[in-house]
Amino acid sequence: MNKNGQRSKNGKQTGALADPSRLQSVDEDDDAIIQVVIETPKGSRNKYSFDQKQRVFELKKVLPAGMAFPYDFGFVPRTLADDGDPVDVLVLMDEPAFPGCVLKCRLIGIIEGEQGDKGKEERNDRIVAVEKDNHSWADIKVIDDLGKQFLRELEEFFVNYHELSDKQYKVINVRGPKQARKRMEEGIRAARRG
Repeated sequence: MNKNGQRSKNGKQTGALADPSRLQSVDEDDDAIIQVVIETPKGSRNKYSFDQKQRVFELKKVLPAGMAFPYDFGFVPRTLADDGDPVDVLVLMDEPAFPGCVLKCRLIGIIEGEQGDKGKEERNDRIVAVEKDNHSWADIKVIDDLGKQFLRELEEFFVNYHELSDKQYKVINVRGPKQARKRMEEGIRAARRG
């Protein structure tokens, strides 16, 4: 075992955890299924984020009383979005997960958005996915199946969330699974380029 607690040359486990940012983006048995690493669970007021350098989940922000994440929030490993972070994913499933949990999900759409001030906007899209073995959301195939009120509330959460950091967030469009897949694949290519 080396001083970092990683696997030694003889292959014995040394106690180091896997780096979730280095996991595969797509399930090796079914390329229609993506892998999502949860950072912040549904119902949490605490916003967690994976710190790549320290390889830990770090508390980034605490939401005010009465405000919590409406669904599990995470990222697709080995991707890079326009904002410099991995591609964001909002996951719909029966019960909340926990930070670091890896979920296998199917894409249903994407909320395309911009954050920042005029002249300094950057894209900050959120893929929306359904955990593949859940029951409550099993009939949802595309983002439009969620209904307009659901989408309006989700959009309002992201607008309000960004206002806490004195940032503006504007929803540009809501699109289906093909556009979500395209954005994820762009993120995979961007990560490979470094």
